[in-house]
Amino acid sequence: MAMVLKKEELQLIGEYVQEHLIEWLPEQTYPSANLTYTIDLAERIIRVEEELKNQRELMKQGFDQIDKRVDLQQKNMDKRFELMQISIDKRFDGVDKRFEGVDKRFDEVNIRLEKIDTKMFHFMIWSSGFTATVAGIVVALIKFT
Repeated sequence: MAMVLKKEELQLIGEYVQEHLIEWLPEQTYPSANLTYTIDLAERIIRVEEELKNQRELMKQGFDQIDKRVDLQQKNMDKRFELMQISIDKRFDGVDKRFEGVDKRFDEVNIRLEKIDTKMFHFMIWSSGFTATVAGIVVALIKFT
């Protein structure tokens, strides 16, 4: 069953809805409720967006300055490491020269020891021969006597 409404009834319903529409809808969604508040809120939002943009630019500038400082410090550190490497290389060259001197001394000591060893070897041979000769003479004297 469909209910048919007359124009007068529809008009009364329309007036009732218009009177109570502000109560039923939230204030922010109804455009004519507080137009001044809406415009003020939009201006605040625009100011906040502009301030955020300014802050973003300031942060970018700060990060750029930090990057420049880091690059400069990196270059300084690289120079320091190069100087340290040169200094270390010079020190190792000095140590190498000292070891060359020590090697020469060891070679000289080895040559001296070789000379001493050959003299000792000759002495041992001479001593063994002398001992054998004396022993032979003693044995010969004991047999003949």
